[in-house]
Amino acid sequence: MRTRVKICGITRCQDAEFAAEMGVDAIGLVFFEASPRAVTIAQAKKIVAVLPPFVSVVALFVDAAASTVNDCLAALPIDILQFHGNESQEYCAQFSRPYLKAIRMREGIDLAAQAEIYDDACALLLDSYQPGVQGGTGQTFDWSMIKKIDKPIILAGGLTAENVGEAIKRVQPFAVDVSGGVEEDKGIKAQKKINAFMQEVKNG
Repeated sequence: MRTRVKICGITRCQDAEFAAEMGVDAIGLVFFEASPRAVTIAQAKKIVAVLPPFVSVVALFVDAAASTVNDCLAALPIDILQFHGNESQEYCAQFSRPYLKAIRMREGIDLAAQAEIYDDACALLLDSYQPGVQGGTGQTFDWSMIKKIDKPIILAGGLTAENVGEAIKRVQPFAVDVSGGVEEDKGIKAQKKINAFMQEVKNG
């Protein structure tokens, strides 16, 4: 089965269009004001309007008020929610939508236990741990920390065209998630980098 691809931190319509042309399966929109890749609902509406069918829209939140999530769900055609903070299973489940739970891979993490806690998540997204930084670190983590679990894994954290092929071979994830690795600046995607990344995924 081929590895799926999500490009996160999309802030511009042209980047969403090009990502779709290159065959990505999903784009990520960040609704976390502290992020340099954050978008407003108004910006997000313009971005999702240019997407063709069958490209999923993932909305990313970090310990957001439930009302913030509900406002986005009411305004936008969101397919999947992504929770990237310290949200409980009860919090994640309250929206009755498919969701991804991000797990920051620090020493001693028990993936099997996390999969059990978030048993209704459609996948666990494994990202690098850096104190005080909620994702987008640009750093890889030790992939040998990943143990097989009874749930799809989405691999994130420092992926680029240079290392994604090796990552796929070693981890065999359901999907890979890239943001900074295909950028020329934070929130500004580079077409050459997206193209190179997608080619490496196809070869992986």
